[in-house]
Amino acid sequence: MNSLKILSGVALAAALADCGTVGPNYKVPEQAVVKRPEAAAPFLGAEEAVYKSAPLPAHWWRLYDDPVLDKLIQQAFAANTDLRVAAANLARTRAVLDQAEEERKPEVSISAAPGVGRSSGVPIGSPKALPDKFNYDVGVRVSYQTDMFGKIARAVEAANADTQAAQAGLDLVRVTVAADTARAYADACSAVRQIAVAQQAVALQQKFVALTDERIRAGRGTSIDGARARSQLAQMQAALPPLQAQHRTAHYRLAALTGLTPKEMNMNLLQCQAAPRITQQIPVGDGAALLRRRPDIRQAERTLAGATARIGVATADLYPSISLGASVGSTGLLDHFGAANASRWSLGPLISWTLPDTGSARSRIAQAEAGTDGALARFDGTVLNALKEVETAMTVYARELDRNAALKTARDESALASEQSHRLYQYGRTDFLSVLDADRTLAATDAAWAASDATLSTDQIALFLALGGGWEQQ
Repeated sequence: MNSLKILSGVALAAALADCGTVGPNYKVPEQAVVKRPEAAAPFLGAEEAVYKSAPLPAHWWRLYDDPVLDKLIQQAFAANTDLRVAAANLARTRAVLDQAEEERKPEVSISAAPGVGRSSGVPIGSPKALPDKFNYDVGVRVSYQTDMFGKIARAVEAANADTQAAQAGLDLVRVTVAADTARAYADACSAVRQIAVAQQAVALQQKFVALTDERIRAGRGTSIDGARARSQLAQMQAALPPLQAQHRTAHYRLAALTGLTPKEMNMNLLQCQAAPRITQQIPVGDGAALLRRRPDIRQAERTLAGATARIGVATADLYPSISLGASVGSTGLLDHFGAANASRWSLGPLISWTLPDTGSARSRIAQAEAGTDGALARFDGTVLNALKEVETAMTVYARELDRNAALKTARDESALASEQSHRLYQYGRTDFLSVLDADRTLAATDAAWAASDATLSTDQIALFLALGGGWEQQ
């Protein structure tokens, strides 16, 4: 009964001791960039006709309606090594949080020490020597570190913020992995289209070389004409190897992103003939949705919260540390185990005071405050960078659309000019150089248009990356 009273008293004292928390209570500072109304306003680039203010879908790559792309991104989410690292980091921060929360609980220790011995004072072997005796010592000790000034509470708060920041970090990696996978897929598909364009130009030029050789044999051309035609053919053929390398390396990137070795990657997986591209208006939302969605913004905000809590941890060192403890047990001869006169109990030290080193404590407070200032600056920088990235991506994509339309017009006109030049050349109504120039222009504009299509695809993906979508779980 006495033991129960003692333990109950300790628990009551501990509850009464948790009466205050030093240090600032966290809230997003009013001067933070994220609090500015302009940060949550509609995007400047949203005025372009190509965009609409509808919310960004959680899984934006499904807008392409491409089953192969969907499958690749799911494989990347399941096996990507960067995601595994981020998940391990999250598990580590959760373990740290569990450790911090354990500090709130009483510590219970149980001891049991049997022994054997003989009293001193009588020589060994003497008839009067005392017999060997078996003894024991058992007990239970309960100790509790009070949190009168909130040091443990602030440590738990900081660890919890770190865990939330790690979760945001994992989300950020998911966003990046989705975008990188889509970009590698788009690069592989774009290479297929560009290779086809280059091969078509080579085939046409080979026909022109053959036609030129026939004209030379018929006495209607010169060897210079043939050399020029073959030179242009070689230039067109030179465009193929870099595109073939782009196609192959895109496969290797997809292999790494999906957790495969290059040899394990199915090179026949991609049957696309052109890069995926969304032709309708792209939903972009607004600044307010972006601030809520971007994982790096959430990560920076949670890092600021953790840094603020650590000011309280450092401030608590200015105050005494109070601990409570009690123990009950029994000590005596083993053959009298449990005898009433063998019981013992103690309260002590009920309170232990650790006088603070105020100089060191204030230095740690200053360090924590400086860390908070730095975290706020990084938070502001992350918000500004996010807004900059979105506006930049929107502008780049919209202007590339304009460029792509102009290139298509140029390509169509070049194709018409080339066709007419060949027809006139066959009937001797234009010179060789005019035909050569028309073919060179057609090849260049066709390649430029195909390259612009590829750029549009990657620009779309860059915009989705800037918007921060894709981290939401299925």
